Amino acid sequence: MIVTVFRSRLMPGVKDDYLVLAERMNELAKTMPGYISHKGFFAEDGERCTIVEFESEETQRAWRMNSEHRAAQKKARESYYSEYSVQVCKLERDLKFNRDK
Repeated sequence: MIVTVFRSRLMPGVKDDYLVLAERMNELAKTMPGYISHKGFFAEDGERCTIVEFESEETQRAWRMNSEHRAAQKKARESYYSEYSVQVCKLERDLKFNRDK
């Protein structure tokens, strides 16, 4: 599994417009082969963190190179982000706990 951690900060006054674009990218990601999951969070200090999981490097790369996703990345750099960072990680261990099971 490949886990991408995307951290960003938005410029003032763009959050509502950005969330429309982010929701479209969320829906598009779900249609990609190898997609597993994603979740996005806003921290109290304004940082946004999105965690995305794909089955393999190849499927994650296909998402990264998707033409609509690339156009959204460009628009976000030009209009929404004051800063961002991307970390792409290979899963080494996966431990889970569920009290109900």
